[in-house]
Amino acid sequence: MSAAHRAVDAVWRIESARIIAGLARVVRDVGLAEELAQDALVAALEQWPESGVPDNPGAWLMLIAKRRAVDYLRRQETLTRKVAELGRDLTEHGESFEAEVDAALDDDIGDNLLSLVFTACHPVLSPEARVALTLRLLGGLTTDEIARAYLVPETTVAQRITRAKKTLAQKQIPFETPRGAELSDRLPSVLEVVYAIFNEGYAATTGTSWIRPTLCEEALRLGRILAELVPREPEVHGLVSLMEIQASRLRARVGRDGKPVLLLDQNRARWDRILIQRGLTALDRAFSIGEPVGPYTLQAAIAACHARAATAEDTDWAQMVRLYELLGELAPSPVVDLNRAVAVSMASGPEAALKLVDALADEPTLAAYHLLPSVRGDLLVKLGRTAEARAEFERAASLTRNESERVLLLERAHSLP
Repeated sequence: MSAAHRAVDAVWRIESARIIAGLARVVRDVGLAEELAQDALVAALEQWPESGVPDNPGAWLMLIAKRRAVDYLRRQETLTRKVAELGRDLTEHGESFEAEVDAALDDDIGDNLLSLVFTACHPVLSPEARVALTLRLLGGLTTDEIARAYLVPETTVAQRITRAKKTLAQKQIPFETPRGAELSDRLPSVLEVVYAIFNEGYAATTGTSWIRPTLCEEALRLGRILAELVPREPEVHGLVSLMEIQASRLRARVGRDGKPVLLLDQNRARWDRILIQRGLTALDRAFSIGEPVGPYTLQAAIAACHARAATAEDTDWAQMVRLYELLGELAPSPVVDLNRAVAVSMASGPEAALKLVDALADEPTLAAYHLLPSVRGDLLVKLGRTAEARAEFERAASLTRNESERVLLLERAHSLP
């Protein structure tokens, strides 16, 4: 790849979301906005290798995008309606119309970008479509990059993105930022998408690698942007805190041999103290807003218990049990109950925890959840019931779709006497 092409790629990653957001405000169609922005990208790929990279490449891309938007609107039979939506009469105020497009594109990380976030994460779309569209529009990732990150065919990702754009157009989803109560109602959908991206990077569901740091980094970037855009929403800061603290462990989650390392076995000296501090600061900010505590903030508080402890033995497990109980009341889930059982095992012993885990045995949503038999196997090992533990680890290995985790579970099973 030439220096010019590398420059185009880098600038696109930085500027694409702002350009698309500005164009979407003008043309009122996210799919069309991306096409016009891609036109600017193609122009850069064609011209920069010959003319050289401009002194201000981001401004160059925006200028080309603005011209594409103006040209498009002028070509449309519905120009008068489009102009009316902008509050301009092109016949009498042509210059002011172009100024409107300029203003849209010049708006930095502000309302346009927030509108793009809420549009890409709109609940009318499927979870998979929301993730793909968010990574494409806000992350600047190509279809191939998204496909490789999620280990699915490129055609699958392309179809998800195409269907998502069509759905937004067919449902006439407005390109706008929800306000007041509507923002609070829609925000969970946005946070769900961001955390889904992070989780796939933190604990990959498929493939041979246990972690995919690129996805974690992208989710963190999106989360930090959201925290600046909606600074009075405590759950945004709670999610950022949770991701910062969890991301601090990435280097320790995989050993030098490439194998997964479980939390209690990790070398905490390898945890990133800067990310931990950022996470604790975000957690303080979430609590300081004074709104009711939400599930992401509670999960961040749980992660903070690990982050503040020098060793696993120093962890305030009793406090973690209390936090999981609060989380279970606020957002009931069998997975929360399972995690609480782990904390109970550390605070009160494996026998008390095993009773809690066994109570989840018939939970339909956990029937194919590999961590249920994995946790049960851990508890059985501590109780000296190794034959039963071996069977549980083997069952967990058969359920996971991640090859690295499958190997780890089988090794644990075979190591038992």
